[in-house]
Amino acid sequence: MPLPFTSRRAPFYADIPDEKWNDWRWQLSHRLNTVEEIEKVITLTDSERKALNASGLFRVEVTPYFISLIRPEDPNDPIRKQIIPTASEMVSFTSMMEDSLAEDRHSPVPGLVHRYPDRVLMLVTTQCASYCRYCTRSRIVGDPTATFSRNEFEMQIDYIKRTPQVRDVLLSGGDPLVLAPKILEEILTRLREIPHVEIVRIGSRVPVFLPMRVTQELCDMLEKFHPLWLNIHVNHPNEISQELADATNRMAKAGIPLGNQSVLLAGVNDCVHIQRKLVHDLVRIRVRPYYLYQADLVEGGGHFRTAVAKGIEIIEGLRGHTSGYAVPQFIVDAPGGGGKIPLMPNYLLSYSDHKVVVRNYEGYVTTYEEPLDYKPHDPKTCSFCQNKRLEPGQTGITGLLDGDHMFIKPKDFDEVHDRHGIQHRLKDESKWKPLGIGDGTEV
Repeated sequence: MPLPFTSRRAPFYADIPDEKWNDWRWQLSHRLNTVEEIEKVITLTDSERKALNASGLFRVEVTPYFISLIRPEDPNDPIRKQIIPTASEMVSFTSMMEDSLAEDRHSPVPGLVHRYPDRVLMLVTTQCASYCRYCTRSRIVGDPTATFSRNEFEMQIDYIKRTPQVRDVLLSGGDPLVLAPKILEEILTRLREIPHVEIVRIGSRVPVFLPMRVTQELCDMLEKFHPLWLNIHVNHPNEISQELADATNRMAKAGIPLGNQSVLLAGVNDCVHIQRKLVHDLVRIRVRPYYLYQADLVEGGGHFRTAVAKGIEIIEGLRGHTSGYAVPQFIVDAPGGGGKIPLMPNYLLSYSDHKVVVRNYEGYVTTYEEPLDYKPHDPKTCSFCQNKRLEPGQTGITGLLDGDHMFIKPKDFDEVHDRHGIQHRLKDESKWKPLGIGDGTEV
């Protein structure tokens, strides 16, 4: 049998009755955010003390439960680095942006991000149980004045209702599970009333910061809205306690598929052995590793950034060395709003018109003989292809493969290469229009 997960409570909280300690409302109302409060639990460094006393930094709040997981005398504790600010947050870096993922640019109404064709991100609150120092939405998260109004919520619901291509709604923020239970239930009810919304997802770090919130009552409520998926956010094995294991067990028993999204953080989890331990512990608590993100170019988070090569190295050390379902995708969320781009080691070495040369995690190289009599799928006779629901402007590479377009051109490509010359008899536009294939898409 594997070793059991452990529970920890800082000595400062030793006299707190279990009834209070396990009450999520007590945990929220006793969060720590000042030098005086935090020093009762851990010994602060000069850099941490300076940051906590500074004005204008991203909000600090940490639950008594989560701060108890920190080794109090270790300034390099991986949990500590995620939630206690240091003076490094005051250092600017090249390419730092307020909204590095350009979410606000893809926001048709306040609090709704429609970046991909068939799904939207619905920001339902700006509040969290605790605040990660590398938060990609620190421009609004933690700011009570930036929270979304009832009128803006109605605008979000209305947009989803009148946009039939939206089949998947992701609730995030902030953290949806800090909402009052009745408000969360109302949001889920309203979404379930929209016929074309097939699935609802929730992104939450509450099970990690505040596992007491995952009550049986909450799980019973969520179970009413299936199919419903939930991704948690664990970055280091030290965050996986018995309390978290109990919380994920309750959610799994309620039929909620669970995934995990991590962020690759310098000095926290930028080690293949830490990552292997993390994914192994996650699958033990019935959570499938989903994404490993490259840190975003967010203000105050420069000291967390690693080289992209470190993420590739970690995937190399996971693929083949552990179960396939325990290997996350390594993702760079493209600065400027390009969306999630998966990166991985190169397992495809070469290919010809009849053979593919591939290698495995050990360096074993082999060939796969391709069939000579394969008849490609014909989209003209396929009912699924004829009824495809991809939006014209977002077909991308798939549009090229389907024959909708022959090329994708950068914006103003034709104008640049026209050289601003005269329109003469040799410049006939019909020369560049392929027969039977759609026009090029400008990007």
